[in-house]
Amino acid sequence: MYDHKKIEAKWQKKWKEKNLYQVEDNFTKEKYYILDMFPYPSGAGLHVGHPKGYIATDIFARLKMMRGFSVLHPMGWDAFGLPAENFALKNKVHPRKMNERNIATFKSQLEKLGFTYDWDKEINTTDPEYYKWTQWIFLQMFKKGLAFESSEPIIWCPSCKTGLAQEDLENGRCERCESEVERKPMRQWVLRITDYADRMLEDLEKLPDWEPAIKEMQKNWIGRSEGALVKFSISHPRSKNNDEKDYLEVFTTRPDTLFGATYMVVAPEHELLKNYESFLINIDEIKKYQKQASAKSDLERTELQKNKTGIKIEGLTAVNPVNKKEIPIYVADYVMMGYGTGAIMAVPAHDERDYEFAKKFGIDIIEVVKPCQSESREKFSDACFSNEGVNFNSEFLDGLLTKEAKEKMIQWLKENNVGQKTVNYKLKDWVFSRQRYWGEPIPIIHCEKCGAVGVPEKDLPVELPDVKHYEPSGTGESPLANIADWVNVSCPECGGPAKRETNTMPQWAGSSWYYLRYIDPRNNEALVDQAKEKYWSPVDLYVGGAEHATRHLIYARFWHKFLHDIGVVKNDEPFKRLQHVGLIMAEDGRKMSKRWGNVINPDDIVEAYGADALRVYEMFMGPFSQSCSWSTSGLVGVRKFLEKVVNIVENKKLSECDCRDGKCSSVSSSLVAAVHKTIKKVGEDIEGFKFNTAISQMMILVNEMGKYDALPKAAVEKLVLVLAPFAPHIAEDLWEKLGHQESIFKEAWPQYNPDKILDETIQLVVQINGKLRDTLEVTPEITEEDAKKIALESEKIKKFIAGKKILRVVFVKGKLVNIVIS
Repeated sequence: MYDHKKIEAKWQKKWKEKNLYQVEDNFTKEKYYILDMFPYPSGAGLHVGHPKGYIATDIFARLKMMRGFSVLHPMGWDAFGLPAENFALKNKVHPRKMNERNIATFKSQLEKLGFTYDWDKEINTTDPEYYKWTQWIFLQMFKKGLAFESSEPIIWCPSCKTGLAQEDLENGRCERCESEVERKPMRQWVLRITDYADRMLEDLEKLPDWEPAIKEMQKNWIGRSEGALVKFSISHPRSKNNDEKDYLEVFTTRPDTLFGATYMVVAPEHELLKNYESFLINIDEIKKYQKQASAKSDLERTELQKNKTGIKIEGLTAVNPVNKKEIPIYVADYVMMGYGTGAIMAVPAHDERDYEFAKKFGIDIIEVVKPCQSESREKFSDACFSNEGVNFNSEFLDGLLTKEAKEKMIQWLKENNVGQKTVNYKLKDWVFSRQRYWGEPIPIIHCEKCGAVGVPEKDLPVELPDVKHYEPSGTGESPLANIADWVNVSCPECGGPAKRETNTMPQWAGSSWYYLRYIDPRNNEALVDQAKEKYWSPVDLYVGGAEHATRHLIYARFWHKFLHDIGVVKNDEPFKRLQHVGLIMAEDGRKMSKRWGNVINPDDIVEAYGADALRVYEMFMGPFSQSCSWSTSGLVGVRKFLEKVVNIVENKKLSECDCRDGKCSSVSSSLVAAVHKTIKKVGEDIEGFKFNTAISQMMILVNEMGKYDALPKAAVEKLVLVLAPFAPHIAEDLWEKLGHQESIFKEAWPQYNPDKILDETIQLVVQINGKLRDTLEVTPEITEEDAKKIALESEKIKKFIAGKKILRVVFVKGKLVNIVIS
């Protein structure tokens, strides 16, 4: 047994006294920047699932330190935003005080695990000296026209009197008060992220070290699609009497199917319903449907398996531009304003959603595309054909393949002034304001004469006022609107009376650039010193949850590309390698939650088993990116493994033999091979985030060492060195016991000798015509000539080849001999 409490306290104190993890900007040394997705410091503190990614990056950082790199491995706090404010309201404590308390708890928990963080680099998004530069970035976007005012619909809870995010909904209701929510337009600040959509897509090719699944998620989130914008004229009493031309525009990726469009659908929020309200015969029924739709989340509305609902608009029809047929218009909630134009042309013969809707409402279904491999196709009865094929029933498109038909239809639309080729994105411009208190103030001043004016940079930061009451105002404005002496200011341009912007930034703002501030966190003159940024950027390894693979990473890449465009950063991509972390579930297989009573506090584990045992166990549970369930018995097994390591150092007789020639009087050459195999595998597995197999290899070595009463000291030292990144406290203590004065993390990572890794013998497979007939024990270095000779002399083989003609003998070094006979 070893006293983990004594050992861990001792070494954490020494590391701190010696500033072992203090980062130096040594531009002559090769660098490595390792980044964790920084946490939101919730009141619940960490559970044992949270440190998994932090442990992995710490192991990686220690390996790089031992390999001579200058390592930046920082930590900070993402502390603004709606979750923090809601928690503060619920617990009746100011969010600033709550954050101070929560951060102290988080920091204490992290320090107990012995991480390599340089706390001098610590940042907090709620620190005015930090968000000064968040505001500065916004101002640069405002100057470039990327930040603008708009009126965007938001999800509004009439009971809580505040705007909500999609994540705040449960079954279409406010998760806090269970009230029905509604959507209403409000003045918003918006960022033109769509200006960077193509670049963000194209530059994914510059990121070979990102996981393919994450890149695919990014592509789907941006959702670039090529197609056509098509105008359907609207038929209503006024247009017929006055010959006016009103249009309903749709975006489609399949303009080749226009002859099959038999109806149209608009989203419940579409302006058509408001603009033509006086012509709508069933307006009351439509308004009732709109209210029902507004209470649903986007996810509920777009669920493919959901029962399709909708209302036919009485009083309006649309005219298909290619055949002049009047077709009905429906309002249905499966169409969203966030994609395309908020209206679709429905082709039920060739789209599953449209098909289900048409069958339900008895709408015509006209086929216009058939599979290429068949000349004819039976009229379908319960399915639609949504693939590409060849056109028919399409007049001038008949006989054309889908690609050709698209091009010809787009040309026809252009020539007839009813459409054009265009590109559409699922990604929409970023609604960037919140009607809440706990966020970065937007640095804009509104003047009746000058309009929206940026706060002069010399006046940054615009500090969030410290108030006693920060509850939502109930008017749709931020609580800041009620602070007259803060709101009322002079216009920076004309000097006249003006008012500050009272909306605040979303939580995503501070996390969109935080990795840059770690490089130079105390700089009051610039966001980051250019020489330091050039040295440390880009982030070499970024580790975090897969849930951030889209929104956060999209936002951060957008901000980084903008900062690159204005010369603040040298690279146009922020993160070189990205690794996501799998969840650690509770022992009952469910997600850890207070609700289920299955949360395990890491402090309790550290107290009972030690930080090193926790660190090693979490890396041993399974593949890093996969979810797995906690097992206390598994933790006990890891603790026993560490005790075996301690026993080897403290109780085995250690000799000064270093086994360089592979021949040691006290041990067999198999141990020498095991040592060198372990050095190789552990180093490679850490680099590859295969921590569980690295630990397995160390366990194999420890079991091998356990066979001997005496061991070479050099072999034991190598074991301790490769264990050090995983179990730093024990490794430091054992290193000291082995007679070393300097920290083990100042020591070089051990080198392996490839010649020592080879096994003394290998099993050589002997086949006849591809079938296994014998296995022979031979040396790994056996030559082709010798291998063939030994194989042919085998008694088992002789029986099979007797009287047969040998056509050829195939040799695969280190694996097999295959004798081909007639």
